[in-house]
Amino acid sequence: MPLSSTSASAQAVGPSSSSDAYEAPLRPSENVRAALDVDLDARLNFAQGRLILTNQRLVAQFPDATNWQGWELAPGMAMAHLDHAGVGTLELRSDQALLATWRFTLGHNPAALRLLTEFDRALAEQTAGPAAPGQAAADEPDEPEADEEEGADEKPPSTWTLLRLWRFAHPYRWRLLAGFLLTLAGTAATLVPPYLTIPLMDDVLIPFQDGKQIDPRYVALLLSGLLGSALLAWGLGWAKTYILALVSERIGADLRTTTYEHLLKLSLEYFGGRRTGDLLARIGSETDRINVFLSLHLLDFATDVLMIAMTAVILFSIDPSLALVTLVPLPFIAWMIHQVRDRLRTGFEKIDRVWAEVTNVLSDTIPGIRVVKAFAQEDREAQRFREANRHNLAVNDRLNRLWSLFSPSVTLLTEIGLLVVWAYGIWLVSRHAITVGVLTAFLTYIGRFYTRLDSMSRIVSVTQKAASGTKRIFEILDHVSSVPEAPHPVPLPQVAGRIELDGVSFRYGNRSTIRDLNLRIEPGEMIGLVGHSGSGKSTLVNLMCRFYDVAEGSIRVDGIDIRQVALADWRRHIGLVLQEPFLFFGTIAENIAYGKPEATRAEIVAAARAAHAHEFILRLPQGYDSLVGERGQGLSGGERQRISIARALLIDPRVLILDEATASVDTETEREIQKALDNLVRGRTTIAIAHRLSTLRKANRLVVMDKGRKVEEGTHEKLIAQRGAYWRLYEAQARQEKAERDRMLVVDEAVLAPAHVTRESRT
Repeated sequence: MPLSSTSASAQAVGPSSSSDAYEAPLRPSENVRAALDVDLDARLNFAQGRLILTNQRLVAQFPDATNWQGWELAPGMAMAHLDHAGVGTLELRSDQALLATWRFTLGHNPAALRLLTEFDRALAEQTAGPAAPGQAAADEPDEPEADEEEGADEKPPSTWTLLRLWRFAHPYRWRLLAGFLLTLAGTAATLVPPYLTIPLMDDVLIPFQDGKQIDPRYVALLLSGLLGSALLAWGLGWAKTYILALVSERIGADLRTTTYEHLLKLSLEYFGGRRTGDLLARIGSETDRINVFLSLHLLDFATDVLMIAMTAVILFSIDPSLALVTLVPLPFIAWMIHQVRDRLRTGFEKIDRVWAEVTNVLSDTIPGIRVVKAFAQEDREAQRFREANRHNLAVNDRLNRLWSLFSPSVTLLTEIGLLVVWAYGIWLVSRHAITVGVLTAFLTYIGRFYTRLDSMSRIVSVTQKAASGTKRIFEILDHVSSVPEAPHPVPLPQVAGRIELDGVSFRYGNRSTIRDLNLRIEPGEMIGLVGHSGSGKSTLVNLMCRFYDVAEGSIRVDGIDIRQVALADWRRHIGLVLQEPFLFFGTIAENIAYGKPEATRAEIVAAARAAHAHEFILRLPQGYDSLVGERGQGLSGGERQRISIARALLIDPRVLILDEATASVDTETEREIQKALDNLVRGRTTIAIAHRLSTLRKANRLVVMDKGRKVEEGTHEKLIAQRGAYWRLYEAQARQEKAERDRMLVVDEAVLAPAHVTRESRT
């Protein structure tokens, strides 16, 4: 494989590149397809380098190097992607040898995966033969704007997306039909008064000017017709507005409920890649926007369409030539709508994304306000919000510049159209082709026609907003959970607690965390999981709870694969106590009874007693009815933990999972929690994770994990005697605890010693 080296004086990428941010010795015929900034050298020290893929070759500047190197794309080349312990690796190979290696932190992983995909495409194109002129440029990926988040280059939402809302409108189809018929009748009623002006002008007013007497009964009949049509239009308008408003509110409520229920059914993997503020914005503001569109703007749009269609029929029935003149502005308005529609659609989706970023700052900062204040970062967070708000303002300003030109332009065209109708109508009257009454009625209809036309052009804006919101809602509804419900679930009324893991493997994205794990846990047995951070302990617990599904192998409970059991049935038998217990806003009793809302007060108190929480709960102002703040603010870490243990005790689970339940508390509190845990584990199959190995002395077996594999298994005494991985962990922790005790002893002696002894000691 020929290797070409070039000098350090790289020329800038030409106009054909997808970005002028890269500087590399590119040929005039090359187009950049993808690029990756690498930030680690061969020794894994931080250093800056760059890798660029063009339509012809790979060009690279290795970290801290001054020259560029290139490899022509040819059959037999391959690129491999690896990751381990937070470090990503790209390897370029030929049939004979390894050509080059690049390493980077996983923050650059999305760009690396994109480059890998484009590399495969480029090789395929090379194999298929030279591309047609201009094809390379067409295949070149557009670089997203620097001020836009990931996903900005997605296809903008189509207006046809709104048709998907029929799924929620279908239950109310008869009410919608009634509303449409009322709209049709109401629109027809509003078109009666202009028609009655023809006899008023031609048969009453103009003859009266010529000396003819007015017939009071005829005038009263015409005026009664005007009043009756006005009252009828008012009544029909009230009825259709009320009915359609009720329907739209119910559609909006169903949309919110369905989206939230679907969101709750998605796996933890989905939430791991989403921001809380973005999800809140979708379920909150997006559904509100759709609701407003359905209740107000869609009704106006239907009324406008009916008004224009019916008015056009009346105009052609009165005078076809004058009606044709009326339609002169329509092609220009249609052309303008077509020009701005896609820009508005894209612009409103950008606004949705940047507004979600504003919400994200709030959802990050407000729950974490204690950390913000503890580190005196109020100014920094205010600056983050200011920047997000400024970005939101900039995107809105760009869209408003477009809309501020479009809307007055439509108004100008309608005014010009009205002027043309006036001129042509006066000419027809002068030639006695039509009467003054006909021209008056015509101008009245024209005024309504152009008003509705102007209104329809303005609704383009709200339609694109609703289409953007609908797309973002259906992005949630279309997402299929990676932990699906069993199509024909096996009933699981009773659980003995035997758990078997056979050949279990799992990956987080491209990072393998569990590898070919086999484990048997007998009913009532307590298993301790130990190992360094990142060894796969918590991942294994997540798999047992079926927060994620295994990639290979199976997990069985009492001989049944948990993927064949309904999620709720399986998790109903699991008690989970986490390192950081989460309490909801509400009373102590409500938090304890969260897993069993129908529990009696006696059952709640019994669970609290077993969790050694009853005493401190009684010391609270309202006891079990005391409110805890959001996330349990106002309670200590140990108190929150004991409430979470009481919550687990109340559901009486057959399988208990303890994930670092005593890791974040002091020694005295740990003893209290340990007493509660002793009550909790009794008679239950227990899987416990703990960094403090002393807390696992009561475990029947210990399972030592390293890099996702089970490396040792046995009792504490057996593993110590083997002097393997567990022994090294135990010795390291014993040395650390001894050093901590020695340090505390020195501090205590310094505090308790008399002043003169301290001075002598210093001497």
